[in-house]
Amino acid sequence: MLSPKSGILSIKPYVGGESQLANVDRIIRLAANESALGPSPLAMAACSDIASLLHRYPDGGSDALRSGLAETFNVDPAKIVCGAGSDELIALLVKAYAGEGDELLYSEHGFLMYKISALACGATPIAAPESNLRTDCQAMLDHVTDKTKLVFLANPNNPTGSYLSQGELEDFHSKLPADVILVIDAAYAEYATASDYEPGIDLVNKSDNVVMLRTFSKAFGLAALRLGWAYSSPEITDILHRVRGPFNVSAVSQAVGVEALKDKAHFNETIRLNNKLLPEFVDFINAIGLKAVPSQGNFVMVDFGKSAVEADAFLRSKGILTRAIAAYGLPNYLRVGIGTEEEMELVKAAFKELAQ
Repeated sequence: MLSPKSGILSIKPYVGGESQLANVDRIIRLAANESALGPSPLAMAACSDIASLLHRYPDGGSDALRSGLAETFNVDPAKIVCGAGSDELIALLVKAYAGEGDELLYSEHGFLMYKISALACGATPIAAPESNLRTDCQAMLDHVTDKTKLVFLANPNNPTGSYLSQGELEDFHSKLPADVILVIDAAYAEYATASDYEPGIDLVNKSDNVVMLRTFSKAFGLAALRLGWAYSSPEITDILHRVRGPFNVSAVSQAVGVEALKDKAHFNETIRLNNKLLPEFVDFINAIGLKAVPSQGNFVMVDFGKSAVEADAFLRSKGILTRAIAAYGLPNYLRVGIGTEEEMELVKAAFKELAQ
């Protein structure tokens, strides 16, 4: 029998949020934290415009996209590496910096891809316990050893929706060994409304061992294209360029990403809608006797106080797909993405019936 690297057979393949239900006329898809409003009209037009160039290789450096990101987020384009979603960038970081005998640290309810990427490279994934569904910085520090190579910290975190303030993040980083890389996964940064939140740009600008990851899959509505970016020190940027594929971001993704960044009106409406509907849904869930976990993302975890299997089945019978998160060690919760106003009214009606 052919044997893969140590750890690979321990991987439980990642299963994304469901999108289909049999014998249901209308499906409300709230299982994958997708954008409620979908892609920008400018982005969709760009997708059509580039169709005649599909026989050409893409720009290996994603230069136009990096320039657009630099202008949008006021960052140095030379310190940006684009990838096929932040998933690829997570895998590249682990591939570059960890292997047999090394450890990768993350919080208890962190993104499943951290563990999967560690196992795929033969490294040992270490989960530090959380406190009240929130990253416990001291617990994380207590689990740092001389084998720790990377620390992944999702901020805001998926699936909990919790976050660390800029001050907490800076204090945590200051206590990490200088030879440990802190990866701040800020996939939901655009949705965060807390006044003391900062996605990690400041920390990257003044540190050599910090990486910030971002994505176009959420607020920019481009999940189908797999497009993300990393912002880090020149040294780490150089390493990522060395290990990535020469054409790792498709020409379609680059062109669409550039136009998505330009459409400020569509982006602002996406954020406005979430800022309105998310707190309304949190208040509603609490008012009907269930418990909603405060969130800085475009989703809410609902606590049923017992296994959420029956609640999930009931919602599915109504054509509503949410995310069961027992795989994250949270069997009593469902994660509910924020949809359109019409969708959320239907979801509220279903939850009200469920709570009776």
